[in-house]
Amino acid sequence: MPSDAKILIVDDHEDTLYALESALAPLGYRLASATSGDEALKQVLRGQVGLLLLDVRMPGVSGLEVVRYMRRLEQTQHIPVILLTGFGADHELTAAAFGLGVADLVLKPIDPWALRTKVRFLYDSYRRQRALEQEIRELRALVKGEAEAQTPRPRPALPHPDARVPPQRDGPAATPAQDRP
Repeated sequence: MPSDAKILIVDDHEDTLYALESALAPLGYRLASATSGDEALKQVLRGQVGLLLLDVRMPGVSGLEVVRYMRRLEQTQHIPVILLTGFGADHELTAAAFGLGVADLVLKPIDPWALRTKVRFLYDSYRRQRALEQEIRELRALVKGEAEAQTPRPRPALPHPDARVPPQRDGPAATPAQDRP
């Protein structure tokens, strides 16, 4: 993952977006925002999102629908998601969220200190994971390149033996002088 990956904050209320951006600004990470599930999916699919803070209930595409879609795609299935809800966490929502692999479900109003701690941990963990995956790919390519370099190359075929060795004659000339009586 590129080092310029951003944290995407998604909420359909502008005041909540502003509050979340203000709470996360001290971390110094790149932040982006979206006001709908559709807009969030477009930004996630463009790439370079390292963490998603996502409101559960939005008009149109809900936060859970965004997560369901992301988990089906290889390029987005491992992006950590923190779901945000202002309606309280019921058992069904909690089961659905964690069943989709959501990292956390946070109730509004949000404690800025707790949110920064969670975001820092999840975002940094994701970046380290992506850096390790990149290093593994590079090492595999290096090992593969060395293995190919060490593979013995086929030798050129030798000419047919009849072309290089003169024919043997039968008789006294064919035996060496020391073997003669």
